[in-house]
This record gives sequence, structure tokens and C-alpha cells, in this order.
Amino acid sequence: MTFDTKMSAYMPLSVKMSPSAWVGIKCVFKEQFCSRKILKCLTELYRRGYSVTAGQAATALEVESGVTAAGFSGPLDHYSGLIRAGSLREDEHQRAVLQKLDELHKTLRGYTNRPTSIMSRFFSKPKPPQGCYIHGDVGTGKTMVMDMFYSHVETERKKRVHFHGFMLDVHKRIHRLKQSMPKRKAGKMAKSYDPIAPVAEEISEEACLLCFDEFQVTDIADAMILKQLFENLFLNGVVVVATSNRPPEDLYKNGLQRVNFVPFIAVLQKYCQTLRLDSGIDYRKQNRPSAGKLYFLSSEPDAEAALDKMFDELAFKQNDITRPRVLNVHNRKVRLNKACGTIADCTFEELCDRPLGASDYLEISSLFDTVFIRHIPLLTLNKKTQARRLITLVDALYDHKVRVVILAERPLEEIFVHDGDHRHDESHILMDDLGLKRDEASSLSIFSGEEEKFAFQRTVSRLTEMQTEDYWLDGDRSLKASGK
Repeated sequence: MTFDTKMSAYMPLSVKMSPSAWVGIKCVFKEQFCSRKILKCLTELYRRGYSVTAGQAATALEVESGVTAAGFSGPLDHYSGLIRAGSLREDEHQRAVLQKLDELHKTLRGYTNRPTSIMSRFFSKPKPPQGCYIHGDVGTGKTMVMDMFYSHVETERKKRVHFHGFMLDVHKRIHRLKQSMPKRKAGKMAKSYDPIAPVAEEISEEACLLCFDEFQVTDIADAMILKQLFENLFLNGVVVVATSNRPPEDLYKNGLQRVNFVPFIAVLQKYCQTLRLDSGIDYRKQNRPSAGKLYFLSSEPDAEAALDKMFDELAFKQNDITRPRVLNVHNRKVRLNKACGTIADCTFEELCDRPLGASDYLEISSLFDTVFIRHIPLLTLNKKTQARRLITLVDALYDHKVRVVILAERPLEEIFVHDGDHRHDESHILMDDLGLKRDEASSLSIFSGEEEKFAFQRTVSRLTEMQTEDYWLDGDRSLKASGK
């Protein structure tokens, strides 16, 4: 990842419920998981501004069941109330995690990492409560339980953010602090300046609770600073709750220079209790009404024509003409060849063959509510970089409830394949630059594609949900604009 990409924009640290929590709440309802009345109420809340918290969404359920969120003492009581009302289906794995989160919720009452008086500044800071690191397979409700906990924590000094967005923000802060340092005079040695501790202090002043969704480490620039960053956050009294698909010991697995990353795992385990949430059920893949055919194979007759027709039908409703669009992302120009209003018709080459990053995909997600992605090829190890971009793209689209229509060479479950040791010339050049032998490099994730293969499980799960009727309706921003 380039430094420019590191400096890219990130998702605002807002108090909103992610689509993961949204689907977690909607997908575990009985009787196709919820009545039409409840679904309509939930959908309406989500459309009105895309800032529905887990608590607000649950309130919609409670209106139907005759109970109110104000009557709940915490996340576990909230969860139990929804089960008693028949709105949620019991999941013992979710309940076990919520019991721990409920204990943390009680411990956090009245907690602050700020001095409570002038005199307290001269004494040692109170020891912060131990946070939680929740891991398990995709779609099991990790984000839902974290967001339910988050909605009940009684402090304004809390932030909930996608971990990738958080790290982009950290790198932006580091860059800003380095730029603010006086220029070194010619012929004089400058004192080394380490911005990590000041950045951690800044963040600590903004929040005493940080909730991270999708905690994962794939970038060496992140891996090398995490120990120092989080040690300082914890020493400043910040409590961390995180969700991840990996247990702590598997973070940055087979990553480059992982030996320098490993000490962070001990820090994380010291300050966060590890909780496993793995019921073996991917709620995103439960049988739910489809929005119609949104995933096409290149081999199907007239597939291109079907996408053209869908685009024309959607574009007809836009107050715009079909034309190229040029996006301005941090003073860089990103051209999309075909768009109309909030509809973008792109190729895989446009989106993933170019050196685009999270900031570009977040800009696309903010401007468009429907994105066509044509000609997704079979993603072999030679296309590992493009696969990583597709994973990042889908994460951004999903988090912003953007609808997708896809034309691909293979079925969804078969897009990414591990094809042995057929590495690209660029990989061989990098191995040579690092002084690595082929056998030594074979186990490193940067060359093996194992990290992409693992992360793609989340992409498949999300793309499956993105083809449902609920998701398609929730993503219609024209309804939001008209106030319907």
C-alpha cells in the first residue's frame, strides 16, 4: 500500500450501526426472522439518514412487541427482552458474549480516563477495565452484539469505527504531526521525533471507549506501529472492544517481519478478554427474499444486454444524463467512464486494476447508491493485488449500503482460487529486493495469498447479503431524499 493510500480519507468515526449489525438484528428473527411491519419500521429508520444505532433499531422491534429500550438495564437485558418478545431467536453463543459485555457495561458506569479534579492530576490514573476482543466466523452476529453493547454505554466519549478507517486516521495524524515539526537546517542533525505517543494521547482525549469492527492487520505499516500505539492508548485509560474473524494469535499471520508484530498480541491479550462467538451459522446466508437477479455470469447468453437494460431503467429515474464522472479524491482525479446521477457503471479494470485505495472507494460509496461491476475475472494468485482491492471495495460499498450488480467469469464462491506457486514477476522482484529465497517467501502471506483467501470469505458473505431484497430496498437513496 502506498503512502498516499495511507493518507487517504476514512469513514467518519460516527455513532452509527453498521450493515453487519443491521443484518444481525434482521436475520435472526423467527418466521423469515421478522414480521413485515417490523421490517418496514426498521427499514424506515435506516433510510432516514443512515445513522441508526443498534439501540434505535432494537427500539423499532420493541414498538411491535410492546417493550421499550428505556426499560432495559443493559445489553443482556435488552437481548433477553427481544427474545421474550419473539423478535429475536435465541443464540447461546451470542448470549454468552453478551453476558461478558454486560459486565463491562456495568463496570464502565461513571468511568472516565480524564482527571476528575485538579488534585487527581498529581496521582496515578485509575486502572481501566479490561476490554473485549470478540472473534469468530463471518456472519455470526459479532457486530450486532458489539453495537448493542455500544448503544447502552453511558458516555459521550465513545467511538465506534471500522478498524481500517481508524488506522487511516492514525496515519493522517502521524503525517500532520510530522509536517508540523520545524524544518531541519542544512548541516545540522535533527532530533528524532516519534509521533506515536502524541497521536495516542490525542485519541485518548477524544474517547475513553473505542469499539472496532473488523479488526484485522494486513499492512506492514500498520503492523509495525500497533504495539506502541495501543500500549499508549491503554496507558491513557482507553478501553477497547473489537470484533474480528481471527483470534488474536492469528493476527497478521505469516506477515512480513511478523516477529516485530508478535509483542502486540501479548499487549492486546493483557488489556482485552478474548471471547469466541462461533455458532456455525452465517446469518447473512440464511434464506431471505432475493432482490432479483443481480449476479450474472459472462457465459450466460445476453448477460451484457441484461446489465445494459438494468442500467438504463435505473438511469431513467435519475435527474441526469449518462456521462463520464471525474472524482476529486485528495487532489487526485479518479475518472469513471459511465455514470448517471447516483448510478455508476464500472468495469473491474476501472475499479481494481488501477492503484486505487480505501479513500477512492469511500468516495464512490458516498456519491453512488448503485454500482455495476462488470467483467470480474477469476482471481488467481497472480491477481492477488486486485483481489485485495476488490475486498476493500466491497467493504466500503457494504458499510455504506451501496447496491451492486455484478458480471463475473465464475460463480461467487469460485471467484478467488489458490492456484499454487504461480507467482507474478513482481513478486519475484520483491523477493529479490528483500533478499528472500523462494522457499523462505512461500509461507509469507504477502506472497502466498492466504490473507486474501481468508478475507474473501467475508466478501462472499457480504455479497450474498447484498443480493437480498432487504438490502436492495435499504440502499435506495431516492427514498431517503424524498422522505418516503
